[in-house]
Amino acid sequence: MTAVTDQDHTEHVDRAGDNGAAGGGRPEDGTSAEGTAAEGTSEAGASEKGTSEEGAHGEVGGGTRDNGRPQKAGSPRGPGSPDGPEKGRHARVERDEDYRRTDSARMDPSSTESAESAGAWDDGLIARRVSEEDARGERVPVAEVRVQSALPAGPLVYDGPLRSRLEALRELVGLSRTRLDSRTLAEAGRVLDEAAARRRLSGQHTVVAIAGATGSGKSQLFNALAGVPISETGVRRPTTATPIACSWSDGGASLIERLGIPPRLRRRPLQSPEAEAQLRGLVLVDLPDHDSAAVQHREQVDRVLALVDAVIWVVDPEKYADAVLHERYLRPMAGHSEVMFVVLNQIDRLPGDATHQVLDDLRRLLDEDGIALGEYGEPGATVLALSALTGEGIGELREVLGQFVTERGAPARRISADLDAAADGLRPVYATRRRTGLSEESRDEFAARLADAVGASAAGEAAERAWLRNANRACGTPWLRLWRWYQDRSQPVTGRLSLRTPEDAESTARQRVEQAVRTLADRASTGLPAPWAQAVREAAVRGSQGLPEALDELAARAGLPPGRPPRPGWWPAAVLIQACMTLLQVVGGLWLLGQIIGFMAPNLGVPVLLMLAGIVGGPIVEWSCRMAARGPARRYGTEAERRLREAAAGCGRARVLDPVAAELLRYREVREQYGRVTGVVTAPR
Repeated sequence: MTAVTDQDHTEHVDRAGDNGAAGGGRPEDGTSAEGTAAEGTSEAGASEKGTSEEGAHGEVGGGTRDNGRPQKAGSPRGPGSPDGPEKGRHARVERDEDYRRTDSARMDPSSTESAESAGAWDDGLIARRVSEEDARGERVPVAEVRVQSALPAGPLVYDGPLRSRLEALRELVGLSRTRLDSRTLAEAGRVLDEAAARRRLSGQHTVVAIAGATGSGKSQLFNALAGVPISETGVRRPTTATPIACSWSDGGASLIERLGIPPRLRRRPLQSPEAEAQLRGLVLVDLPDHDSAAVQHREQVDRVLALVDAVIWVVDPEKYADAVLHERYLRPMAGHSEVMFVVLNQIDRLPGDATHQVLDDLRRLLDEDGIALGEYGEPGATVLALSALTGEGIGELREVLGQFVTERGAPARRISADLDAAADGLRPVYATRRRTGLSEESRDEFAARLADAVGASAAGEAAERAWLRNANRACGTPWLRLWRWYQDRSQPVTGRLSLRTPEDAESTARQRVEQAVRTLADRASTGLPAPWAQAVREAAVRGSQGLPEALDELAARAGLPPGRPPRPGWWPAAVLIQACMTLLQVVGGLWLLGQIIGFMAPNLGVPVLLMLAGIVGGPIVEWSCRMAARGPARRYGTEAERRLREAAAGCGRARVLDPVAAELLRYREVREQYGRVTGVVTAPR
């Protein structure tokens, strides 16, 4: 568990005597660089030899505060003084109300001076200003923690490509809400929300989390970077129970509040001009163990890791190959290599060249996880070896971390990496390597199937036969028409009736329509991701409802026109010639009959010739008319079939093809938007 006591971290800076080493490495005599302030305090009247034991604990940051006023830290503290050893030994942690009061003072520019005069920190981070006066009211030089100036907390600004990708993702989610379930779009929505939330916060600060397994020494590294023992370390596991934040500059309170870290868990590092200049804008967060036995600890780690700008993974020589670390965190976060540090801690425990061997093996594992390593000037994760206990390698980490923070590009790179991860998760529902859509061949085949189902070919043939029949009736000989009439009367009725009932024909037509719709839906959905293929099939099925009935109505309206078929211009002449041939036969026959009965003088030549001309000329005229009528009859039947086919195709297009094409067009739009999200512009196919 993290120790959250009433003792401020600044009391460990200059404790000369029994504490000795604040920040993990200060000698007991307080002669280190960080201990110069302690020497000044000791010379002012808190030396180990000239004062009581209580006076030897003069604290940087002064005494405790009473209603925001710093207490005197340099005056003698005896057992009877009001500021006795029990009150002066430990610095009281500020209440949450004090932080809220100082935050409100920061938001009001007019109250800045009053807040600073009262010693209130603008972002609620625990720190102290110390000023002392002697008994005569004169200021006595003491060790004072210098108040850091706040960075201009302007909002984060994304560059043009990143803004374009975020806008494309927003449009992609909007177009896909009716086709994809909320779980599929949840990660994309989270990225959009976090990008918008981070954009409203300070762009001059970089939030870096320190994460690691149990016993890896992450809290020790946290204290080494801060210069003071902020996070508790020890053999008890788990030691860190809640995240702790440490900020190197003011103005980052909103970022820390976004992580859900309360004011009582916010700290200040050891104040020095060098550290302030090097890590200015850094907000460091110490996380609980990611493999902690407590479920709430792991949940806090997962929650904070999704919000920080960068992460330092701390591993040790024993557990750097832990499967939980690689499979649960490093491998899924491989795309975040540019905002990732991997630190091999506790190298003081490795003998000889073992450090290089472990580092090489660690790099091999990271490469297998898909994490790009930032070597030879290439962007990627930074891999370092250090010892938080001895301080070896801490300077290198400070330098790399300071350069990383100074660039001010970590928040945008983190959002870009989250965007890449979300796009990669959406790839199965958007991307396809096959050509999608309906070809003209598929459309024509669908129209042909509907025409067959409605009987367009049969209707055209029927129209052609009707035209020929009318031509034969008009241009044929009367004797042949009588013979055909006699045959029709003598033929049995059962021989002329069709064995198929209208119900069978209707059932067959419905089956053909359903088969045509299924074939079209299968071809249209081929190659599409599963959600969009399902949407195409559903659109085709919805359109097919009532399609057979609509086709029947169209067949009744667009079939054979009422009345007789139109007649060509030569038809009256043929009818007149056929009448003349019949008249010749009648005149020749009557002439011969008159000669037989003696009514007329015998002369067989002329009547016989007349009869022969009529008998032979009638069939010749009929045959000629039939030959001449084939072309118009065929054109008439073709026209009737064309009208029916166009009507069937129009009905199928309005009911099935257009909805299917709309779904395919929507998929093309979302695929183009997905290409913009991934940074790859896809050409329409």
